[in-house]
Amino acid sequence: MRPYYEQDGIAIYHGDCREIIPALGLRPDVTIADPPYAETSLEWDRWPVGWPTMNGLGRSLWCFGSLRMFVARSDEFTAGNWLMSQDLVWEKHNGSGFAADRFKRVHEQAAHFYRGAWGDIYHSPPRVRRMGARKTVRTRGQTPHTGEIGNIGYTDDGERLMRSVIYAQSMQGRAENETQKPQAIVAPLVEYACPPGGLVLSPFLGSGTDLEVAKLTQRRAVGVDTREQQCEAAAERLSRLLPLQVGA
Repeated sequence: MRPYYEQDGIAIYHGDCREIIPALGLRPDVTIADPPYAETSLEWDRWPVGWPTMNGLGRSLWCFGSLRMFVARSDEFTAGNWLMSQDLVWEKHNGSGFAADRFKRVHEQAAHFYRGAWGDIYHSPPRVRRMGARKTVRTRGQTPHTGEIGNIGYTDDGERLMRSVIYAQSMQGRAENETQKPQAIVAPLVEYACPPGGLVLSPFLGSGTDLEVAKLTQRRAVGVDTREQQCEAAAERLSRLLPLQVGA
């Protein structure tokens, strides 16, 4: 199967991921999925039925979505033998709610799923440096509702685990895709679940942010999209991508 674009360990395929990915025989370290949530009447916003069950997704999956989406499609994730390990909240600077009688929605979620033994799944939690005075290791000890937690605080060099709520400005006004994600929210997911030099799979390529992050962080990547104009736009951006630091 010939790729639409291929350069520097990054490849793009044009077509339906449910047909292309199983045929490629990939073994990705992580799949980063941003499927249509199927929450609007827009033509492109249609859930690709069965994609969580297809072969070739690997054993580690980050999936963007809303809680409504995950609840509605839970049977497909279960059928794919996916177990959920955690979820992150992406806090945006602007809202995307559609109803005036509910809280203004200014977030999306990213859930991490895995298959097989957790100990066999690559995971390296990103750490961030504390701003301000240096702190040393802090141990929580016994917590009534969780038991023994141990060291979850700052290390002796002043770093701590990245928090599960991540603020990143959305791409509003700059987006080339209807649901384009910024590098700042994709990068922690890639770094957490894919080792340097590993393979990132993006079954819903869109603007190509997943592939951009992979290239910037020295990882390989494969992306698939049904719309040729998205493949073309992503290929163009990747071909002129400079080796800048992610988030710069």
